[in-house]
Amino acid sequence: MTTIGLIGSGNIGSTVARLAVDAGHDVVLSNSRGPETLTDLVNELGPRARAATAAQAAEAGDIVVVTVPLKAYRAVPVEPLRGKVIIDTNNYYPERDGHIAELDDESTTTSELLQAHLPESRVVKAFNNIYFAHLGSLQRPAGDPARSVLPIAGDDQAAKQTVTEFLDSIGYDAYDVGPLPEGWRYQRDTPAYVTPYFAPGGDRTGPGAPVTAAQLKERLDAAVRYRDM
Repeated sequence: MTTIGLIGSGNIGSTVARLAVDAGHDVVLSNSRGPETLTDLVNELGPRARAATAAQAAEAGDIVVVTVPLKAYRAVPVEPLRGKVIIDTNNYYPERDGHIAELDDESTTTSELLQAHLPESRVVKAFNNIYFAHLGSLQRPAGDPARSVLPIAGDDQAAKQTVTEFLDSIGYDAYDVGPLPEGWRYQRDTPAYVTPYFAPGGDRTGPGAPVTAAQLKERLDAAVRYRDM
């Protein structure tokens, strides 16, 4: 099975780690506070999990999930990620990250910033448009009519295929939105961000609702219509 490196082990990172372990993958977790702070999570996940530094997690991972606050993206190690498939989960929250001019004027996107920081890596945007509790509850076997779809975007087709296969292994279908700049279509404050997976009535704390490819496409297209107004 694949080894998944995680740079960042917060809500999304720890949820991806649980799904990966349940699917039979090994995981190497890291955060900004040091491996010793991840002991409880590693013990919960079991023998397929271990804690490391960010550089060690980057080196160990066949796929590496970068799930740190956007303001910290420049601290992501570059050298050990050369040539690797990177899943970027980030969103831009100015109240947390401070204002970033090129995101405010929409001349680039969060994942393009990470790609520029990691020029020899292959960045794919995923996991950023779903609430972590729903991510951890909506997984379903292949062929299940209630299986949900998650959008992905990236410039490298082989990298997107790798991410699609990983998503399939943890219980999700992938919907290819296109090249990396198209990741804006499911970023914060778009119709495809978070709310499609809410339980009926918009209950964020509920078990979540399955989202089909057709439903996701409708939301992605709505983002384009809204932007073009």
